[in-house]
Amino acid sequence: MDLEGAIRALHDDLAAWLGTEAPDSVFDRFAAAQDASFSMVTTTGQILHRDELLAGLRAARNAQPGLRITISEIEVLSADDAMTVVRFLESHDHAGVVSRRRVLAVLRPEPDTVRWWTLQETDVPD
Repeated sequence: MDLEGAIRALHDDLAAWLGTEAPDSVFDRFAAAQDASFSMVTTTGQILHRDELLAGLRAARNAQPGLRITISEIEVLSADDAMTVVRFLESHDHAGVVSRRRVLAVLRPEPDTVRWWTLQETDVPD
């Protein structure tokens, strides 16, 4: 399993969904990557569960035209057959404004993919 490729592919889909008139298949791929028990802590401290996240994203198609998301500094902190803990830097570039967040994520490996189980985002100031 190409862990770095899976992380980048998910964020490519997210950027395509939020930044273009992407087809529904892009949203479907993103949604399928989220574990049924997925939850996240946003940069504002809000806890979002899978259904809340997906409902918000479903309504946000092309809400940020031209959005680009770059993933860097991927570190595997722990990995075994049941879960992988990673940390990475996620940069959003929209209309010339760049925002960055440090992400800590727990992923569940599967034979051909990973499922996102939980994550926490922390703003990185300029």
